[in-house]
Parts: sequence; structure tokens; C-alpha cells
Amino acid sequence: MKEKQLNLKIEGIKAKIVYHNFQGYDLNSLLVSFNEKRRILSTWDGHRQVKYVANNYIPRKLSEHTIQNYEEFAQKFPLALGTTPQEISMLSTGVNMDNLAQCEKSYQEFNVCCFATAGARGNAQRSGVDTGDYVERDGKFVMTTGTINVVLLTNAVLSDGAMARTIMTATEAKTAAMEDLGVKSSYTPKNQATGTGSDNMIVVSGVGSCKPVLTTSGHTKLGELIGFTTKNAVFKALKKNDGY
Repeated sequence: MKEKQLNLKIEGIKAKIVYHNFQGYDLNSLLVSFNEKRRILSTWDGHRQVKYVANNYIPRKLSEHTIQNYEEFAQKFPLALGTTPQEISMLSTGVNMDNLAQCEKSYQEFNVCCFATAGARGNAQRSGVDTGDYVERDGKFVMTTGTINVVLLTNAVLSDGAMARTIMTATEAKTAAMEDLGVKSSYTPKNQATGTGSDNMIVVSGVGSCKPVLTTSGHTKLGELIGFTTKNAVFKALKKNDGY
């Protein structure tokens, strides 16, 4: 497999883009690996302890196949990345990882890095205004080509509450990036979009014996780093993929 290493300052974490093949389809994935298992909170599969997180580019034809066979896909795809389903938390998107954006920022001992992919054309929504089209029953769902996926890494040890608060802080920052670029809702074009209908996020806590951080609100320096890196990464990702 061809690989592209990504520079990352946080100790104990490595990141790369992996170019590989799955069931005859050429794919690429952001693969982040840890020197020991880390606690993560994913909007896709909840709280876990894993050695890897990934954001996978899934072409439309393969995504149509995985809609009907997602359990098989979720079991077999990690093997293509050299790991097992128990060791990895994954996100999927129709955005090529060549359009991945990265932003990293530090303050004293704290370091935060955000990786983002973003496609908003055809799927942007204004939350609280636009209606939903799909009903999930028995775990069936639909993958779409427009998605904003965020992977947030930090060396700070986060409490469960702080991990949840990180998702709130980062979501506000994502929406700010869309507002700065003037991304409108695909469904009600007069309205400013706040996200897409299929956005996901993974938050990765640091490790260590120190007392966990209790909050990552925008009033804290750590929250500032989370907001800054997320806003800038999503901003760059939307420009790279969608040309805003």
C-alpha cells in the first residue's frame, strides 16, 4: 500500500493517508495510530478504547453496496487497514482524503490537532429549519456524498463530560467556518447552513495520570484551541473539496 505520512506534534500519535484497495475499489483513508489504547468519543459508535481511528473515503458505488451490507463491511474493512474491528473506530465519507485539511495549535502544555474532510454541496442543512428525508429502522441508513467529518486529537486527558463538551465546542466552530464561507442550505437556499445531514466527529483524549480536564468550553484555553483548530481545518477542507 502507498502511504503519505502526516506531521503531528502530539507525542504517542502517528497519522498517515493510506492508499489501498477494497473489493476491487481504489480507496484512501486517514489512519491515526496510538502507542497505547486511548479513550475516544465518536458520534458514530460512542465511547470506546481503541488503538486506531480512521476516516475513510468510500466511492459512491461502494457506498451503495455497503448500505445493504454494512455489518459485513464493518468487519472486513479494518482488515484492509491492517487492524481488527475491535481495535479501530471509523468514519466514512464521499470526500477523497487528498482533500484532507489539518490544523494544529498549542498553548503551554496543551496541544490540539484537528483533521477534517468536508463536502457540503447538495447536502448542507440549517439545523432546526430544514426537514429530514430519511427514517432509520433496524439499523438501515443511507450514505451521502456530502459530509463534514472531524477527528480531534489532544494530549490533554479529558473527562467524559469534557469529551462531550468538545463535540459541542467543535460543532459551533464548524458552523462558524460555514458561515464565514457563506455556505447556504441545499434545501432552503436563503438560509445559512449549519452543517450537513451526515456529519460525524471523533474526539480522542490524551493519556496520563494527571487529573482529567473537566470542561472544554470556549471560555477555557483548551476550548479555544479546539474551536480554532476545528474552524480552520473545516474552512480549509471546504475550500479544497468544494471550491468555496
